[in-house]
Amino acid sequence: MSYLLRLVVPDKPGILGAVATALGTAGIDIVSLDVLERGNGVAVDDVVVDLPPDRLPDSLITVAQSVPGVQVESLRPFAGALDTHRELELLDALARAAEGTAGKVLAAELPRVFHSGWAVVLSATGGSWDVVAASEAAPSFDGMTLPWMPLSGPRLLPSEGDWLPERWREMAIEMMAAPYGDPGCAVVLGRSGGPAFRRSELLRLAHLTGIATTVTSLPPA
Repeated sequence: MSYLLRLVVPDKPGILGAVATALGTAGIDIVSLDVLERGNGVAVDDVVVDLPPDRLPDSLITVAQSVPGVQVESLRPFAGALDTHRELELLDALARAAEGTAGKVLAAELPRVFHSGWAVVLSATGGSWDVVAASEAAPSFDGMTLPWMPLSGPRLLPSEGDWLPERWREMAIEMMAAPYGDPGCAVVLGRSGGPAFRRSELLRLAHLTGIATTVTSLPPA
């Protein structure tokens, strides 16, 4: 079984090696690692690991935090594809996408790029908006009031927002959104139960959707 650990670690040489050694000694394999952000003497890392059948998930927290200064921010099951070139593969898929299908490609692929649960693409026209595409597991946005649409810039959408339905707040659905395509249109990524999206992830999404907008607007080769 694979799990995604989000670690907050001291930003100093050898700390990831110490974490890897502790996990390896416990029979836990690291299969991928993404550095999300660094600053103020700490780093935030997403680590995907394979847990042996005879180990409980909680043991991951115990083992990781046995390294001095390491804190586990979140732990959740992970069933996504493992690769180190997710963004490049997404942009390649967008470049080859048939006309009118780029939104569906983004909705389907962005969740694995960002280790999120789902994605939707919204199109704003005048004072209203429509769902252009949605990934599997995406909740329904039908009939919802979105006070932040049309979206003028990237923004975090925390789970305690007043505009959220009560059920979404109970599920602690964390979201982030960035402009994509036509003016006012947006991509929204979400995951239930956290962890909250970090500003570094938001900036990465904005950069990626900006590139995606350019790629999909290019004339056919």
